[in-house]
Amino acid sequence: MAKKLEQTWRWYGPADTVSLQDIKQAGATGVVTALHHIPHGELWPLEDIRERKAIIEAAGLTWSVVESVPVHEAIKTRRPDAGPYIENYRQSLLNLAAEGIKTVCYNFMPVLDWTRTQLDLEMRDGSKALYFNWNDLAAFDLFVLKREGAEQDYPEDIKDEAKRRFESYTPAQLDLLSTNVLMGIPGERSIELDELRASIREYAAIGFDGLRQNLIWFLSSIADVCEESGIRMTIHPDDPPYPILGLPRIASNKEDFLYIIRELDKPFNGICFCTGSLGAGVSNDIPAIFEAVKERVYFVHLRNIKKDEQGNFFEADHLDGDVNMYTVMKALTAENQLRDQAIPFRPDHGHQMLDDLQKTTAPGYSAIGRLRGLAELRGLELGILGQ
Repeated sequence: MAKKLEQTWRWYGPADTVSLQDIKQAGATGVVTALHHIPHGELWPLEDIRERKAIIEAAGLTWSVVESVPVHEAIKTRRPDAGPYIENYRQSLLNLAAEGIKTVCYNFMPVLDWTRTQLDLEMRDGSKALYFNWNDLAAFDLFVLKREGAEQDYPEDIKDEAKRRFESYTPAQLDLLSTNVLMGIPGERSIELDELRASIREYAAIGFDGLRQNLIWFLSSIADVCEESGIRMTIHPDDPPYPILGLPRIASNKEDFLYIIRELDKPFNGICFCTGSLGAGVSNDIPAIFEAVKERVYFVHLRNIKKDEQGNFFEADHLDGDVNMYTVMKALTAENQLRDQAIPFRPDHGHQMLDDLQKTTAPGYSAIGRLRGLAELRGLELGILGQ
C-alpha cells in the first residue's frame, strides 16, 4: 500500500474563526499552529505548549508542525543583545520536543513576513484572492514610505504608473495599501512606518551576505539542541521571493537553499517547500528546486499563483496556475514513499468564497477555499498513487 502524505491545516489558535471541528470536517488530521499570543523572542512556556496540544488532541487531531517559532529581529541582525533571544529559542525548542512536537517552520525575512498589496482581488467567479502588484508597492515605497534611493529599484514604467496611482488614490485607499503592506501574521502586531524605516537602514548595513551569515550563525547556535532533541527546522521561502523595500532576501531560489544546506550540512537543517512563494519567482523552476533539496524537505505548503509579464501575481486555485501541481505532487509522493514518517503538507491559502465572503477571516485562511484546495490536492495525490 502506497504511503499518503500527512494532511494538515493551519490554525491560529482558540481565537481563529475556523474551528478545530471545521478542520476535522475538512479531512485534515494534523494541525499546524503556533503560540501567537507570545511576543517574538520570548520563551514558549511548557505549560502553554501542553495546553495548546491538549486542546488540539481533545478535538481528535494532532499538533503536527509548529508554524512558526518566530526569529527575533535581534537574531536576524545579530545585535549585541541577541544572546538572550537565542537562549529563549533554544529552550522553546526543548519544551516543544518534550511534548513530541519536533517539526518547526520559521522564516528569516527581514522585518516583514509575507507581503501583499491587496487582500481582496475579485476573481471571475466572485471569489476573492490575495494579490501582489509592483506598481502599488512602488507607490507605497516612493510616496508613502519615501525610502531613500527607492527610485533606483524600479524601472521607469513602474515609477510612472506608481506616481499616477498615488495621485489618483484617495487617503482611504492609501491607508489601506499601507495597512496591507505592513500587515503582520494574524494575532500578532503589524509594523509601524518609522519602525520599518529604521530597520531598512539597519539591513542596508548588513546586506545580502551579512544576512546569510546571520542565518547560519543562528542555526549553528541551536544545532546541538535540535540534534539532541530530534527537532527538524524548516525554513520557509521568502514571500515574495525577491528583495522588496530595500530589504535583502536570502531564501528565494535553488541557489539560496543549496547554500543554506551546504553551509550547515546537518540533517536537522531543512526546508519548508512552499510552491506559492517560490512560484512567484519569474525564473524559479519549481520541480527542479524540489529535486535539488528534496531530501531536506520536512514540510510542504501547496499553493498556486498566476503571474503577468511585469511579475505581478495573484493566488490562483490550487490546480490552476503557473505551478504545475501534478508534477510537484508526483515528485512529492515519490519522495514520501522513501520516508519512515509521512511528509506533512497543508493547502496554503485559499480563495475567500461562498459563505466566507460574509465572514471576517485571516487573509488567505478562510475555511471553504482551503477545504476546496485540500480536496483537490487529496484527489490529485490519490490519482497519482493509483488508489
